[in-house]
Amino acid sequence: MANSTFEEQLAKNGKLIYTNKGDSMMPLIKQDRDLLIIKPVQGRLKKYDVPLYKRDSGQYVLHRILKVRKNDYVICGDNRWVKEYGIRDRHIIGVLVAVIRNGKEVSVNNWKYKVYVHLWCDLFPLRALMVHVISKISRYRKGK
Repeated sequence: MANSTFEEQLAKNGKLIYTNKGDSMMPLIKQDRDLLIIKPVQGRLKKYDVPLYKRDSGQYVLHRILKVRKNDYVICGDNRWVKEYGIRDRHIIGVLVAVIRNGKEVSVNNWKYKVYVHLWCDLFPLRALMVHVISKISRYRKGK
């Protein structure tokens, strides 16, 4: 994929397979461990979908939709506690359809994946507090 954008790869191949950078989607997606399969979007996305989008700054992001609103989406990484507002359809490049871990493909339609998503997202306030506290403890320990 050298010297081509995610958009170009999707247009050329009808899908994009890549490994992510960062920890914002842990524990589901771990950097340098998992491969992600992204496909073009078919219509408006739904709650729990994981779009690959491009912020106005040009930064690519893969986070989960927590709420679908009339003109935009409320999005947050699984390992984040701050929600992002104002992501519109024009920002969305593709949507996660599967994760490949240890050579095995796990579809977003897999029942285990769906259970994870509902537990992780439906308990957002508790999860957000937990992630925030763990982050504070980690930063405190690094400072010592």
